[in-house]
Amino acid sequence: MALMSNPYHTSVLLHACIDNLNIKPNGVYVDLTFGGGGHSVLILKHLNEKGKLFAFDQDADAQKNSLKDERFILIPQNFRFLKNYLRLYGVTKVDGILGDLGVSSHQFDEASRGFSIRFESDLDMRMNQQSPITAKKIINEYSEKQLVKIFREYGEIPAANKLSQLIVAAREKQSINTTEQLKEVIKSLTPKFEGHKFLAKVFQSLRIEVNQELDALKECLTQCIELLDSKGRLVIISYHSLEDRLVKNIIRAGNVEGVEEKDIIYGSTKKVFKNFTSKPILPSEEEIKNNTRARSAKLRVAEKL
Repeated sequence: MALMSNPYHTSVLLHACIDNLNIKPNGVYVDLTFGGGGHSVLILKHLNEKGKLFAFDQDADAQKNSLKDERFILIPQNFRFLKNYLRLYGVTKVDGILGDLGVSSHQFDEASRGFSIRFESDLDMRMNQQSPITAKKIINEYSEKQLVKIFREYGEIPAANKLSQLIVAAREKQSINTTEQLKEVIKSLTPKFEGHKFLAKVFQSLRIEVNQELDALKECLTQCIELLDSKGRLVIISYHSLEDRLVKNIIRAGNVEGVEEKDIIYGSTKKVFKNFTSKPILPSEEEIKNNTRARSAKLRVAEKL
């Protein structure tokens, strides 16, 4: 099937997401990551006049794409506040939750946002442009020990110590303010033939720290358990192993730590979800060809018991 896209963002695994939401025409649904609205538009097509769709996005650019539909409400907040904001609208249970995690095509392609290694720009990387923490602040103000932790945990970079040493030594001479300056500082550590992959991990580490992405995802997934009604669907696309691990944990064990609880009386494992994707759904070769961002996407689906 054709991809749904607009100049802002190309939706990944669009039809697989919608099919697996198992949409009830009069149901209540949540799009955690509105972006360009591609997933939301298709959800609305499956709803009747009694159906309702709530979407979240903290990015002011994404909010410009809001849909004019009485059944649709865009909440301009981080999805970590999911439960509280839905409660403001009197919603305590929903029939399905969809999340397309990570960075949108627009955020990567907008040079000034500093997300991409392709462009020279300020080291920004904020999804919420009102946030006081930028990649520039992290690079120039975090201690060497803090930098090591970020690069090791969020980028899984083996040379995290050496990488941090290079940054700290360079910033003592002059501040590191742009993406190109950072790339130049760590040039000696960047592999000749896998430079793109290495730099992507460096940028990913900074982006996750700037936006507190994993903490936000942990909070959101935990709230999803409480919000989903019986037989409600959880449909999540992740793009790297750190996100995917949290999604797998919540589906398998009912918590982000992945610790399975035993029933005290029967000794059996307590299950919160029925897992529909022991192996994740992956994009087709055709989709990857049309949208390279899709190449690392993994879709997982579960149903609340």
